[in-house]
Amino acid sequence: MNENPKVCRRPGPTRDARRAMRAAPLPEALRPVRPGMEGGHYRPLTDESVLKIHRAALQLLAEVGLADAPPSGIEYLTRAGCTLGTHGRLLFPAALVEDTLARAARHFVLHGQERRHDLEPWGKKVYFGTAGAAVNMVSPEGVYRESKIRDLYDIGRIVDVMEHIHFFQRTVVPRDIPDPYEMDFNTCYAAVSSTTKHVGSSWVNPVHVTRSLEMLHAIAGGEDQWRARPFVSQSNCFVVPPMKFAVDACRCLEVAALGGMPVLLLSAGQAGATAPAAIAGALAQEVAEVLAGLVYVNAVKPGAPAIFGTWCFVSDLRTGAMSGGSPEQALLSAASAQMAHYYDLTGGTASGMTDSKVPDAQSGGEKAYSHALVGNSGANLIYESAGMHASLLGFSLESLVIDNDIIGAAQRTIRGIDVDDASLSIETIRDVCLNGPGHYLGSEQTLQLMQSAYLYPAIGDRKSPNEWTEQGALDITERAAKKVREILATHFPAHIPEAVDAGIRERFPVRLAREAMRPAPSPR
Repeated sequence: MNENPKVCRRPGPTRDARRAMRAAPLPEALRPVRPGMEGGHYRPLTDESVLKIHRAALQLLAEVGLADAPPSGIEYLTRAGCTLGTHGRLLFPAALVEDTLARAARHFVLHGQERRHDLEPWGKKVYFGTAGAAVNMVSPEGVYRESKIRDLYDIGRIVDVMEHIHFFQRTVVPRDIPDPYEMDFNTCYAAVSSTTKHVGSSWVNPVHVTRSLEMLHAIAGGEDQWRARPFVSQSNCFVVPPMKFAVDACRCLEVAALGGMPVLLLSAGQAGATAPAAIAGALAQEVAEVLAGLVYVNAVKPGAPAIFGTWCFVSDLRTGAMSGGSPEQALLSAASAQMAHYYDLTGGTASGMTDSKVPDAQSGGEKAYSHALVGNSGANLIYESAGMHASLLGFSLESLVIDNDIIGAAQRTIRGIDVDDASLSIETIRDVCLNGPGHYLGSEQTLQLMQSAYLYPAIGDRKSPNEWTEQGALDITERAAKKVREILATHFPAHIPEAVDAGIRERFPVRLAREAMRPAPSPR
């Protein structure tokens, strides 16, 4: 006979009750993962190695310099303290670089159109987002087709409701808009219309930037309001590695800096092709190139917000093709985060660029280990993290949803393990072992931690084989496709007032049809 009355008074919750508790939303501060958790636990470089790379970058800038600066760039940079060498290359004295680092912008917010999506990407806070310039959409069956402006808008709508994707940078090129101005303008328009999260976009001509800024002023409510809360940043490939400026991109950089738009200074050298095959050498070149961009931005407008964007890509040295899913890629991206930490600058790098052509086991594996390493390195802004395939050539809506789960899991590893008197659980263990039923399923602590310490996948499957079979035996891609259909049929952001949108359509060549931005009419 059981003489302990406590055993009878504490039945565990039913399965349905536990499911209901998990479904109830928690305040963000109590969730197991949230935007901006601090990483920095993984450090592929020693402190001595970081210093060596920094010194190598300074030597490259002072002795090799960068070629092909536009006339305006030469004027800005020579006025700041650069010199033109005998080969027509701009040389950057170490003292100029160090002075720029001392006065560069720090601790700037990347704003969303809604304040709840504001990002604080400094220190070792980590945020995941999209990016890329894929030219194809990928079906679940592996069929590639050219991407369109409607695809970009649909991707943004999905990002808007993905918990673990914190910002939306342009993912695909709208191949149905051949005119460069209209492509640039509509890319920005579709992105800011699809989500209230922070947006990143890119432009090929400074006039295109100016016209897009006029649109963004209208959405913000005026130029002053835009400058107070710029919710779009410019992704700017201002260099053509190795060590050359990209003229048109530099001119776009100048307009963005003067227009109050944060600039992602993006250097994308590919180790073994446009950067040394040696990983340390590739990183040193990338750091040198981005430091040159930092000097450039601050010569245009001192203290302008700029992101230290070392996107060190990797070649498969057997073919020379890019290998975004390689372990070397993860190492370089994690090391890039360390260099940004050394300079105390907001850093941006890439992760999740699988070489797989479809959402399969290779894709999941490559993205998971990349995100775990790069996230735990404390990279502030992790781009390319969801949806990308074929080393940035294709984009999958289904992967976007799958990758949201992978990113969430990576974030849980970033959070780590809480160790304090409560979590050591001595009293809980004592109570269960001496007074309780011999398990923890119904304990008060278990119920408290079900949501605040444990993360559950949105579409990942944890059912028993029998239950999985009874519910259709769907694989993860099929479940993701179902989720994509649900979102695209129901989620139509309406944060831009209709009158503002109508004014934009009167002034600018908007190519995204209104019908694509509204629910389909119900059949009579």
